[in-house]
Amino acid sequence: MSQLIKIENLIYAYGSKIAVDLPYLEVEEGDLFGLIGADGAGKTSLFRLIASLYKPKQGKITVFGQDTMKDYAKIRQFTGYMPGKFSLYEDLTIKENMNFFASVFETTVAENYSLIEEIYVMLKPFENRKAGKLSGGMKQKLALCSALIHKPKLLLLDEPTTGVDPASRQEFWEMLLKLQKRGITIIVSTPYLDEAQMCNKLALMHKSKIIAQGNTSDFITNFPKSLFHIKASKMRDLIHILRDFPHCHSAYSFGDAIHYQDKRNLTERVIQQELDAYLKKAGFSEVRIDKQIPSIEDAFIDYLHGQENDN
Repeated sequence: MSQLIKIENLIYAYGSKIAVDLPYLEVEEGDLFGLIGADGAGKTSLFRLIASLYKPKQGKITVFGQDTMKDYAKIRQFTGYMPGKFSLYEDLTIKENMNFFASVFETTVAENYSLIEEIYVMLKPFENRKAGKLSGGMKQKLALCSALIHKPKLLLLDEPTTGVDPASRQEFWEMLLKLQKRGITIIVSTPYLDEAQMCNKLALMHKSKIIAQGNTSDFITNFPKSLFHIKASKMRDLIHILRDFPHCHSAYSFGDAIHYQDKRNLTERVIQQELDAYLKKAGFSEVRIDKQIPSIEDAFIDYLHGQENDN
């Protein structure tokens, strides 16, 4: 696949505070590229830089070979941007919003209807309703339609499913996968790590920097240590006791259990036996220690743990 976005030596700051610090990042044409990070990591600033809305303090971004500062008008013609906050006109109806944004790009809803038809049919019965009166899921669909109305080659989605019910989230991701199959490159940020697994590429952003990136499957296959799923009596105390174990690499809450990694390169059976003996000696009963297949969330936590140790 050909390179769509290339970022080199990029720095963006709010005054003296660095918001984005990326030595290098690239996104290939056709990717569904997920950007994961906590609030304040720099994701929104990065989106606005790629969309040519912000000017870098240092470095360069090219989109389809076009410089975001010199060629911003061209870039905006083939880029659709859906910000995290609903930003359409709430006092206009669905139909009026769609017609307005189509006119901005000198096109019409009818001309590009084939691209949004599958989404817009869900809005059609309400097209005379004002946008401000729509539910979160309906606002989300309207915003996506508006971002697609000029047939962009690149779609930037900043946490599009935040605050939306689970059914609407699932429906939205099904739409994104269909858009990817139609050749649209999508960069999407999300706080939901279960959603991140839908992307074919991922980048983990932390405190303005990309701390890991690559194929989504590689985050699982390259997980560095054996992972254990542990339950026992006195769950409230379990995490603290595990962290006090001399060979503990990491221990953190995961649902109704604790996920644990050991520093040593011993067999899983030996680690399980030693942990079982240690916990029973500490007064725990009903100890259950199972091998756990790591998830994207486990990989993210492991990378963050490495960053904290480095600092």
